[in-house]
Amino acid sequence: MRKSLKNRRYVSGFSLGEVLAALTIGSMVLVAVLTIYSRVENVAAGITSKLDSSQAPFEILQRIAEDLDRIVDGDPDTKVIVENKVEQGYQSARLTIVRTISDTKGTPQTFEEIVWQTAYDYEGDANGLVLYRSYQGIGLEDKLLDEQRERWEKDYHFVPICDGVTFFKVLVPKQFSVLDKWTSDSLPYGITAIVSFAEPFEALDGTWGVADADQISRTIAVGRTRRIGYTFVRREYDSEAEGEEGEAAGEDSNDVSEDEGAAGAGAEETDKASEEDEENIEEQPDEGRRSNRR
Repeated sequence: MRKSLKNRRYVSGFSLGEVLAALTIGSMVLVAVLTIYSRVENVAAGITSKLDSSQAPFEILQRIAEDLDRIVDGDPDTKVIVENKVEQGYQSARLTIVRTISDTKGTPQTFEEIVWQTAYDYEGDANGLVLYRSYQGIGLEDKLLDEQRERWEKDYHFVPICDGVTFFKVLVPKQFSVLDKWTSDSLPYGITAIVSFAEPFEALDGTWGVADADQISRTIAVGRTRRIGYTFVRREYDSEAEGEEGEAAGEDSNDVSEDEGAAGAGAEETDKASEEDEENIEEQPDEGRRSNRR
């Protein structure tokens, strides 16, 4: 028993100080690794957000164009409403696309209605706007997903698309002017949608604006398949311009006649010279004969 106890006392192992030193070094390495990982993750998140923010405006404008092409498509029972306002100092807008049909009694019914609008983000940390899209109507936009939606989801039509929007505006080009409001029953020829996620600046009137270089815009034709009436306009010239053109034409004709006269005189001189050469050639043989006779 004594020998076994004596042998157990001298078994090799780690002391408490070595264990503590190993734990300290391991924790330091672990903290360094986690710090590097968090920094790399933040950099990747920043790059991804920048890429998303640069592509988001183009995707939004493309989706608006697809909605206009799909619903309008030259149908006379469609209507486009454009409204703009300033909300909490930010430029905000609302675009409504409505398509109606008539039932058996002739009563108009809303078949499809799509709304694109922005609202101030009261819950977000960063100041800005949230872009929403709403779809309502008799027909289902996506039968597979719409049928599986809960009752409370069906009552809430507006779906947030993205946040961080600092500028959203919809304009209607008309001849040589631009309108920021359109409520007419007739369809406009096109709309211009402008969106931006850039850092805003405070204007003198207290509103928040975005530089023109940071605004992404796209002009979208409304009902591009419909026929647009046009007329040819005859261009009227002034009498003075016609007189000047006539004088210029007369001078050109005089120059041509002078050139033709000079060319005719040169031709006559060459003809005379050729006749004199022929006469000299005829006289030379006669003189040769006379010299032989002598």
